[in-house]
Amino acid sequence: MSKTTIPTGGITADAIDATLVADDAISEEHLDATAITGTTELAVQPAATDEIIISDAGTLKRLDIKHISNTPSFLASLSSDQAISNNSRDKVLLDAEYFDSDGKFASNKFTPTIAGKYYIAAKARCDTSTNGTATELSLFKNGSKFTQTRHTLDNSEEFMVAAIMDLDADDFVEFYAYQNSGGSTVVGGGTFGSDGTTAFMMGWRLTGL
Repeated sequence: MSKTTIPTGGITADAIDATLVADDAISEEHLDATAITGTTELAVQPAATDEIIISDAGTLKRLDIKHISNTPSFLASLSSDQAISNNSRDKVLLDAEYFDSDGKFASNKFTPTIAGKYYIAAKARCDTSTNGTATELSLFKNGSKFTQTRHTLDNSEEFMVAAIMDLDADDFVEFYAYQNSGGSTVVGGGTFGSDGTTAFMMGWRLTGL
């Protein structure tokens, strides 16, 4: 019987194995598309552990959705007003988490544990009745000032500070406020989403860079 002739009785179970199939003998034109793409629609946002198939320099590999998502990400806010001492740079105590995708925000700081570039932003309102007060909002990286925004206030104003930061796995980010009104003043806190003066800090990993 020719090697290309199929027996009239059909092919018995397990009759063909890897030793009988040449390398590269089966290509996509011989496969039903459902063997690769599937027939069931995913009608919701993929879970972090859902996988897709990509070609890595010609080698097909599985990839968790998490690796191409903008996570870790977080938004933490100040639940009640916080006093800021005169001529002092105080950490803003962000004690309420609006969301924290990977549980990386704790003890008033964000420690991503995944190296990458991150967009970090923070906002606060400083309440003071003294015109001309200098106020600063600062982002600190590993305990040192990374960037700041400085304003001269006419009574109470709110503003933001933001930066793109390169963070290693063990780097951490904190939010600080400074004022020199001559006495203690207050950074506004409240319920995020219902009080527009609530101080907060947020951030997420940037992908595709």
